[in-house]
Amino acid sequence: MAPGDGKSTAAPKTDCIPPTLSFQMSMELEIPTPPKSLFPASEERTRWDDILTRWLSQAVERVNQGAVTPTFDLARFRSELAGFDFTAPRSLDELLPWTIAQMEHGLVHIAHPRYFGLYNPPATFPAQCADRIAASFNPQLATWTTSPAAVEIERHVIKAVASRAGLPQEAIGHFTSGGSEANYTALLCALTRTNPRFATEGARAFDGPPTFYVSRECHLAWIKIALQAGIGRLAARLVETDGTGCMDLRSLRDAIERDRASGCAPTMIVATAGTTNAGMSDPLEDCAEIARNYGLWYHVDAAWGGAMIASDRLRGALTGIERADSILIDAHKWFATTMGCGMFITADASVLADVFQVSTSFMPSNLQDLDPYVTSMQWSRRFMGLRLFLALAAAGWEGYAVHVERAVELAGLIGARLRKRGWAIQNQSPFGVLCAVPPPQLGTVASIAERVRASGRAWVAAAKFERRDVIRICVTHGETNGTDIAALVEALNEPA
Repeated sequence: MAPGDGKSTAAPKTDCIPPTLSFQMSMELEIPTPPKSLFPASEERTRWDDILTRWLSQAVERVNQGAVTPTFDLARFRSELAGFDFTAPRSLDELLPWTIAQMEHGLVHIAHPRYFGLYNPPATFPAQCADRIAASFNPQLATWTTSPAAVEIERHVIKAVASRAGLPQEAIGHFTSGGSEANYTALLCALTRTNPRFATEGARAFDGPPTFYVSRECHLAWIKIALQAGIGRLAARLVETDGTGCMDLRSLRDAIERDRASGCAPTMIVATAGTTNAGMSDPLEDCAEIARNYGLWYHVDAAWGGAMIASDRLRGALTGIERADSILIDAHKWFATTMGCGMFITADASVLADVFQVSTSFMPSNLQDLDPYVTSMQWSRRFMGLRLFLALAAAGWEGYAVHVERAVELAGLIGARLRKRGWAIQNQSPFGVLCAVPPPQLGTVASIAERVRASGRAWVAAAKFERRDVIRICVTHGETNGTDIAALVEALNEPA
C-alpha cells in the first residue's frame, strides 16, 4: 500500500493549527529560522536523497568489482580528517562524496561477494529500506504508548520467530543491540530464576559463587558478560569439547558436580548453535536434558545458526532448541539485516519483568506486557525490528530457506574443490562453515590467510579448530556465485 493511496487505517491530520491562529502566532513571536544545513527544505532533502541513493549504488558496484580489503592512504586520510575542525560549515556537495569515498576505500568489505570471513553478511535490500524508514520517523521504542505501531511490529516478529523455533505460544522477547546484550539478558534471567533475590541484592544473594557453563568453543563475549553481571570472569566455566568442536557432555556433568561439591551455585547451561571458529552445534537435546536434571536455566546461543529455522530441509540441525528457556538469534547475521539487530526470546514470560521492572513518573506508561523498557536492558532505542519484518514479509520463510540452503550448498562446493587440491576439511558443520588445512607446500595457515587478504581478491580468517590451525571459510554473502568461489579457491592455492 503506497503512501497517499487513500487506504491507510487513519486519515492524516493536516489542520492541527487553524490558519488564523498560525498567522497570529507568527506575528507575535520572533522565532529564529532553523539552520538550513541541519533542516533543509523538503525539496532540497528530496534532491539529496536521490543523489545519495545514486552515489551509494555506484559505490557498491565499484566495491563488488574491486578489492575486498582497504585500499586507502592512511596518512592522507588522517590529514584530511584533521582538517575537519568544525569551525566553518561545509556543503553536503563536498561532505557526502568524501564520506562515501572513505567507506569505499577504508573498510574490509563484508558486503563484498568474495568476503568469506566472520558472521557479518551484507544487508538485504528490504532491511536497508527499513533503516531509511526508521531514520525518517525516528520512533522511540521505550514505551508502547509513544510508538504503538513500532512496538506491535516487533512483538509480532518475535512471536513469529519463537513459533518457528518451536518455543511455546507464551514465549516473549525483544530485539537487542546484538548477541552480547541478548546473552547478557539470558544470564540475568538465569541468575534471577535461580535466586529471586539476585534482582535486588546481586551476587550477594547467593551462598556460594554463581557459575554457568559454556563450551570452550563458545563466543568469548561470555567472559565479558560474566564480568558485566557482577559475578566475575571465572564464573564462566569453559567446558571441554569432544574432538569434533562440540561440548563434551561428560565434562559438562563433571564441571557441574565439582561446583556443587565445592559450594558454588550453578545457574545456567549455554549450548552454542554455530560456534564462531567452526560453525559447530553443541548437542542441544542432551544439554536440555542435563539442564532439566540439574534444575538449571537452559540457553541456546544460536546467533548464526538460528536462521536455519527457515529451512524445513535443514532445521533438523537445531533439534532441541525448542526445549530452551531462552534463545538468541542475531538477525544481522544469517538473516542478513543491517547491524546490529539481535533477538532475545524466552519461554518464561514472567522472568523478564522480574529482572528489569522499573517505574518512574516521567515515562508515560508502565505496562509489563507492552512497554519494552520494563522487560529489557535498553531504555531509549532504535526501531530495529522493522529490518527483519520487511525482509521476512518480502521473502517469507520460503525465501529465507533458499537463502540459507544456498549458502550451505556453496560451502560444500568450496570444500569439494579444496579437497581436490589436497586440502583437508577438519569440521563437519551443518551451518556451512569450513575449517580447512592446506597442503604443506602452500605454507602455514597464517601466511596463506595473510597472502589472500593482501591480494584483495578475497577475505578469509586464520582460526583454531580443536587446537589446530585452520583457514576458516564461511559463505556470508547472499549473492556469492561460482565466479567468486573460483576466485577464492585460486587465491588460496597461490604458491608461496
